[in-house]
Amino acid sequence: MKKFLPYGLVVIAVLLIIWLGFSAKTTRHVFDDRISLRRTDKIPYGSYVAYQELSHLFPAADITVNRKAPAYWDFVNSSENQALIIIVPSFRADEFEMRKLIDFVKNGNSVFISAAMVSYDVQNMLKAEIPEVYNLTDKPGSNGTSDSFSVSLAVPPFSKSDEYGCPGRRFESYFSKFDSEISSVFGNGIYVLPDFLQFRAGKGSLYFHLTPLAFSNYFLLYGNNMNYYDRTLSLMPAHTEQVIWDEYFLYKRFSNDDDSGSNSFLSALMTQRAFRAALWLLLILLALFILQEMRRKQRIVPAVAKPRNDSLEFVKTIGRLYYEKRDNKNLSHKMAAYFLEYTRNRFKLSTSTLDEEFIESLKRKTGQPDEMIRKIVSFINNIDGAKIISDSELASFHKGLEEFYRNT
Repeated sequence: MKKFLPYGLVVIAVLLIIWLGFSAKTTRHVFDDRISLRRTDKIPYGSYVAYQELSHLFPAADITVNRKAPAYWDFVNSSENQALIIIVPSFRADEFEMRKLIDFVKNGNSVFISAAMVSYDVQNMLKAEIPEVYNLTDKPGSNGTSDSFSVSLAVPPFSKSDEYGCPGRRFESYFSKFDSEISSVFGNGIYVLPDFLQFRAGKGSLYFHLTPLAFSNYFLLYGNNMNYYDRTLSLMPAHTEQVIWDEYFLYKRFSNDDDSGSNSFLSALMTQRAFRAALWLLLILLALFILQEMRRKQRIVPAVAKPRNDSLEFVKTIGRLYYEKRDNKNLSHKMAAYFLEYTRNRFKLSTSTLDEEFIESLKRKTGQPDEMIRKIVSFINNIDGAKIISDSELASFHKGLEEFYRNT
């Protein structure tokens, strides 16, 4: 029964995992509020729509994806009329990476960055100050937190300042300080504070935007918000020949990041309640299996038979040998020697002299009849003096000894 226990536990675990999987499908749909901004994610806060719409906004441009660090960019010193788009929750570029970006802009290209969290090196090189991010961890409808956000475009450069908004999480910041000599306000966000600036460098422009959720699937598909996307990215030249969607800064990680955590496949699965329950159940069953197998396994101890008195069997065998040779006197000596040895070991009596005192002591310790003991002792004392011992005398002596052994 025990050897089938591990297989039973595995079967139960598989059935429970299947059951949890089906039950998860039948449960009420839960709004996925993870902020990924990945171009392949169709969740509310992914950027699948924004990436797909690039081909409609720039029909003549070649659209590529970059995953290399700025040090390995092969398009920085190439031709003009290129556009680099970076939409990430956190933009943590260092000084070297910012210089590469600025060199790219100076060559006559455009860079569009949208991020709510910005590193100190970036702020320092842009001569701007950006406060801490707003409401990264707050959920829609939580106490004391707004369940919507809105953005607007500035006039100029836009012809009119329409406001675009949608319900959901707020993840944004604003420029509390900036250098008006090198930058211009192109849009506003929280409390009508600037969240969208243009920075001029050489022959190109760097557009910095601080409300990245305005480019999420949820925002763009809400109402007429796609108009905000079209008007914002239309700032880049219409004759742009190559559009580069950057993913390097999306996956770049820093030890001091305080954003929403890992983008790994396992972390995404761990957000599902059914998967977590199945994983914990599997771990518990595995622990029970290990504990069960740790028990010491031992074969059944065979029954040990009671030791046999091989000495008596040996004597009987020797006796039959002597009897067959008809050496009755010698056989009588052997039988008498065994009897005396048995008496010494069993009853602790001296057998040097077989007298009346010996008979009384043996009778007292064994409780055997006086006649039987006297007959045995008398026969032993007369062995040496007898010339011959008949078969009947030997048989009578053997019978007496057998009865003595049996009763003692």
